[in-house]
Amino acid sequence: MTAPRPAEPPSEDLSRLAELHGVATSYSPSPDRTVAASATAVTLTLAALGVDASTPGAVRAALAAREREQGARLLPPTVVGWGADPPAALAALPEDTRLLIETEQGETRASAEQLPPGVHRLTATAPDGRAADAHLIIAPARLPTPPGRSYGLLVQLYSLLSRRSWGMGDLGDLAELAGWAGRSLGAGFVQVNPLHAAVPGAPTDPSPYRPSSRRFPDPVHLRIEDVPEAAHVEDPQRLRALLERSGRLREAVLEDGALIDRDAVWELKREALGLLCEVPLGPGRRAAYCDFLAEQGQALEDHATWYALAEVHGPDWHRWPTGLRDPRSADTVRARRGLMDRVDFWSRLAWLTDTQLTAAQRAGREAGMPVGIVHDLAVGVHPGGADAWAQQEYFAAGMSVGAPPDAFNARGQDWGLPPWRPDRLAESGYAPFRGLLRALFRYAGALRIDHVMGLFRLWWVPQGHPPTEGTYVRYDAEAMLAVLVLEASRAGAPVIGEDLGTVEPGVREALRERGVLGTSVLWFERDWDGDGRPLPPDRWRADCLATATTHDLPSTAARLTGEHVELRDGLGLLARPLEEERAEAAADTGEWLSLLARLGLLHGTGGGTDTSSEEAEIQAVHRFLLRTPARMVGVWLPDGVGDRRPQNLPGTWDQYPNWRLPIADAEGRPVTLEELAASPRLHALIGVLREPPSPSGD
Repeated sequence: MTAPRPAEPPSEDLSRLAELHGVATSYSPSPDRTVAASATAVTLTLAALGVDASTPGAVRAALAAREREQGARLLPPTVVGWGADPPAALAALPEDTRLLIETEQGETRASAEQLPPGVHRLTATAPDGRAADAHLIIAPARLPTPPGRSYGLLVQLYSLLSRRSWGMGDLGDLAELAGWAGRSLGAGFVQVNPLHAAVPGAPTDPSPYRPSSRRFPDPVHLRIEDVPEAAHVEDPQRLRALLERSGRLREAVLEDGALIDRDAVWELKREALGLLCEVPLGPGRRAAYCDFLAEQGQALEDHATWYALAEVHGPDWHRWPTGLRDPRSADTVRARRGLMDRVDFWSRLAWLTDTQLTAAQRAGREAGMPVGIVHDLAVGVHPGGADAWAQQEYFAAGMSVGAPPDAFNARGQDWGLPPWRPDRLAESGYAPFRGLLRALFRYAGALRIDHVMGLFRLWWVPQGHPPTEGTYVRYDAEAMLAVLVLEASRAGAPVIGEDLGTVEPGVREALRERGVLGTSVLWFERDWDGDGRPLPPDRWRADCLATATTHDLPSTAARLTGEHVELRDGLGLLARPLEEERAEAAADTGEWLSLLARLGLLHGTGGGTDTSSEEAEIQAVHRFLLRTPARMVGVWLPDGVGDRRPQNLPGTWDQYPNWRLPIADAEGRPVTLEELAASPRLHALIGVLREPPSPSGD
């Protein structure tokens, strides 16, 4: 059998061309190892950026054109300035270059000195007659710092069922949780999973990290009874029948061990919302809705149009009639006119959801939370969904975001999410990113950004190729960060970056410089540059959200008992013999427990039984988190009742019920929001965070 030939590396010209377009020709999975990207990966990635590199001649022509363009260009398409400092790009302009700046506030200026924050229009004219237009982003030097130190709850909203839920947690539950946690627990925030709009059509992908749209929220989270029009439907008996059916869905999950069935919940809510949208809006409500339509503009019209068309043609716009694949085509305009009732329906749902999200944030702030609701921004969108259709000029066709091979996954990863084109973003002044952030900050007290390293670079995988045959594409991180800092500052909202895993050098430092908090998970915090032992609390970074676990990791109880190893073994996910995995997990946990004991943190509820001992250990873990200087400390809400099961088990699809489990206690019995509020175990755990701080030690 002939061994496969190694991938051909890029030529010198191709490497230079790739570099000029931000396409990497190699990457380093570890500090001591460099892996070359294949010429095929580089060529296909350049093609997705509109650069022909298919032949040596094409490479030479593209290279010459790019070098001419850069030599003649006065300014890049987007220029960044921080605070009162003048933009560095302007210092490189020829002497006596004239500037004309039209500010976002409507002023005209001839100098970049003391510009207000915003996205302005800049025209530069050099003495030799050359001129350039650019977007000028002026951002504050740093993000807002969270007001004081706070602790809060982390929860996947769908998993939090109350006795009023329609089979999954909703925005009414979120408002109740925020109000209770702020007033009764002294919590400063509640962090939830992405609530972005999903791709419709059963079976819906239950993952909140592969949405149809990141800009608009999903109406499946609406609390139907809280919509004012619910009191005035023409057929109240029909609405009562839907309420009864929703009660059966809820009881199936809470009492009968059924999984959360998002599709069944949505089927009922969509019918109910149809009844509600038949009720005429009162003058005040109508005015508020019209304001929302005007504020959201073209973006909302596109979003609602996509959903209306998807009802007719299916949820993948690539399979629609050719004329409808372009959101600006005459066919799409005609189709929109013919579907105006459905376009209005989906627009109304976006408004109703936005309203309830705003109410949940208000409930948290009125309960004394300094931050309120922390929303989660997924790394990308579904290729067949609304954003990919409406903004297709900004997405790289034929490409998907993923991750290169590493020590944990030799085959790499393909997440099935189309990446934004960095060149098109820059040409637009980052308009899609600005619009996305502005929409989220309407109702977010803070924002968590999943895979925040994507502001710097993303691993692009050509369609039809394995993730091993991808390459990194670099974004203008300074511009991406400037947009983020600008919009977050306008909202007065902190930002948390999920920076777990492999992070290239300099990224965490750049994020910290701009005030973006990191994410520190206890089990990963070791002295990796030294002896590899657990990192003492005084050596943790301060600018972070510190937690014991996340939605993608075992619960703290499962980690302490080793049950996460048994779960993965039962699903055939272990790469080594079970005994080896058990021994390694036990040794890892044992080192942490030894440190907790040395610090005098292992005390509290332990009373001799396994459960109470485990409960004491979970409390000790959170005492440890409180000893760190972390600005924010998060409690995974299922840890408060001893839940064993992860919400998501990476590496599985149908083998495990990802994203479909309600919060449960140590015995696997679902726990309602009302029961959580009365749980002695949860109150005891939160009591740990309310203890007066004690001196740290080693």
